[in-house]
Amino acid sequence: MHRFVTCDWLNANRPDMLLNIMPVALYPPPKYFRQTRKWLKVGSPQVQLSFIPSDTLLTALHNFCDANELEITRESKAPLISIRRVKCAPQSYEINCNKSGITLSAGDDAGVFYGLCSFQQILQQSRHRIHHFKIKDAPDFEQRGVMLDISRCKVPTLETLFTLIDNLAALKINQLQLYIEHTFAFSNHPLVWADASPLTTKDLHRIKQYCHERFIDLVPNFNSFGHFERWLKHPEYHRFAECPDGFVHPLTNQTIVFGSTLKPNQTSLRLIKSLYDEYLPLFDSPYFNIGGDEPWELGTGWSHARCKKDGTANVYLSHMSKIKDLVNKHGRRTMFWADIVLKYPESLAMLSKDLTAMIWGYEANHPFRAECRQLAETGVPFYVCPGTSSWNSLTGRIENAKKNLRSAAYQGLNNGATGYLITDWGDHGHHQYLPISYPGLATGACHAWHSKASTSLNIDKLLTGTFLKGQPEAAKLLTRLGKLPELTDTKIRNGTIFNQLLFWDMQSESLESQRLGQQDLNKCIKQFDTLQDAVRNAPSGLVYAELENAINMAHHGLQRLLLHRRVITRTGPAQRTLNGIIDRHRELWRARNRPGGLEESTQHLTQALKPLS
Repeated sequence: MHRFVTCDWLNANRPDMLLNIMPVALYPPPKYFRQTRKWLKVGSPQVQLSFIPSDTLLTALHNFCDANELEITRESKAPLISIRRVKCAPQSYEINCNKSGITLSAGDDAGVFYGLCSFQQILQQSRHRIHHFKIKDAPDFEQRGVMLDISRCKVPTLETLFTLIDNLAALKINQLQLYIEHTFAFSNHPLVWADASPLTTKDLHRIKQYCHERFIDLVPNFNSFGHFERWLKHPEYHRFAECPDGFVHPLTNQTIVFGSTLKPNQTSLRLIKSLYDEYLPLFDSPYFNIGGDEPWELGTGWSHARCKKDGTANVYLSHMSKIKDLVNKHGRRTMFWADIVLKYPESLAMLSKDLTAMIWGYEANHPFRAECRQLAETGVPFYVCPGTSSWNSLTGRIENAKKNLRSAAYQGLNNGATGYLITDWGDHGHHQYLPISYPGLATGACHAWHSKASTSLNIDKLLTGTFLKGQPEAAKLLTRLGKLPELTDTKIRNGTIFNQLLFWDMQSESLESQRLGQQDLNKCIKQFDTLQDAVRNAPSGLVYAELENAINMAHHGLQRLLLHRRVITRTGPAQRTLNGIIDRHRELWRARNRPGGLEESTQHLTQALKPLS
């Protein structure tokens, strides 16, 4: 599977092509790019190397050459492309195209690869005529990553992951984290992952190799303190829980009947050590993200007396330090989510300098400025971690995503962040389809490389040039859908009113739905009707089918509100619609994902049927 598309060099000098410069859009935008009216007369279809490449770079070069009918040579008097190594910053590159040919200069293998990625985009848009051009480019952030949630509830197929990795590599992403709670087949814990279709050792080896060939570091990610409910819900693991009989969630006031946070004691550490000993040797990344966010019950159960005596922050840091010691024994640098240490600022001074803190926040107004400054003052390296704004939305939240991604990049750069990680979560059943995440992934990748030039991207063109090549209609539909939340005055953290209403029990309206007046409600329904017509008339294909069901889900949420307000009174049509949505959801899930987790995801939808009966 190659990212590079075929380019027919034999027709490169057709005299009937227009002499005007065809506008070229490169993603991410390079630091410097200039074209002239002169164009290259293609000669020998050869790529000449002035150095011995690494095996990884050689693989990438073969992929590029095979797709573009070129051949690699060490000796040529007049090669089409000359690739050379020069002294310059890591990952940077320069391309000059003039009458003598094309010269790609870079300081390292990654720079060569990123130069090829940019040149490939030029080939795709040149229509057989390459105008003289010059590119000088280098990244804003040294580390540019994507974190994909594969624990709530979707575990993508390898084919889905490989396609995603291809697209991320083309956008110059160089880190991938797969967020895991229970979706790795730990040899001694089949009870935990039995219904999850987990990744296996063989799967991880294949993913790691595929990433390496595209200059992406596969960083292990395993939440090791909070968010352990996938384990602790089983009676066999209750002894590890801070609150084995459950707790009241501090954000929702809901009673959870099992624990989600490990006891901060040696028993839990022995469990974590055994998991690390099996998991970490499968990776060669220098990093390991241990999570550590949202230990909701800490101090309310087993550790209550200790937290009251020593302080919750001290108990948290002490246990996280012991987890870090386990990571150190495997020669990895510990990454951790920074929400708890930012909540207790007095703990910041106690942080070790060989940690990497991950500042996460997903709303347009998240205080990245204040939090970056707090971490910068400690001297602890840190990443900024915005999100795609896809989860709990059904439709996406493009405007929120744009502001969130831009703010994280701006404040991260101004305060010395070492990395930029785009997160894509799957809370509450992972009902958003993968294309809903494309705008956030593509926009975030552009900000990670060159944020200043990415503040006013045309999302339609960005998607058509990256994830949705050859599908401009899908890009337009996706953008229109992702902007629909702006039609309402409801502001829901990490979600949309459409998603909230879809799973609403239809008893009493929430404060958010009360703000949705009938005029705005009618406006939204009209837009959804228009989108439904548009997607029915669109070409066939998986993306269009996913968008259609996403539209139907969001539209159905609004219909539930109309039923509750007695604007409409017949529940039969709504029942039939939701049953159709559920059947289609099952079918679409299997197109990109393993079957594990599907029943849990579908259960949320079947629960939504009950108020309609």
